[in-house]
Amino acid sequence: MVPFEYYVFLSFLLFIIGLIGVLFRRNLIILLVSLEIMMNALIIFFAALSHFTHDTTGYLIVFFLIAMAAAEAGVGLSLAVLLYKKLRKVYTEEINCFRG
Repeated sequence: MVPFEYYVFLSFLLFIIGLIGVLFRRNLIILLVSLEIMMNALIIFFAALSHFTHDTTGYLIVFFLIAMAAAEAGVGLSLAVLLYKKLRKVYTEEINCFRG
């Protein structure tokens, strides 16, 4: 059986990788992938916490995180496609031209 600390370390490592991607990348697709990595880190953490404490609350949070990740992927990718159709670029600096 894998110890709880390994799951915490894995989720922490994935969260840091996603955070670095969000902070230092300007491509919208890479930004969305980094957000997905961060949500997957939270899913791993809550699932492991729920498993080791024998509580179903963590699994409920995981269920909502998976639904939120799917919605974020759908909306985010559709916005990226629309931005690419309009500007032929998917960089976050280009989004400022849409301010009113």
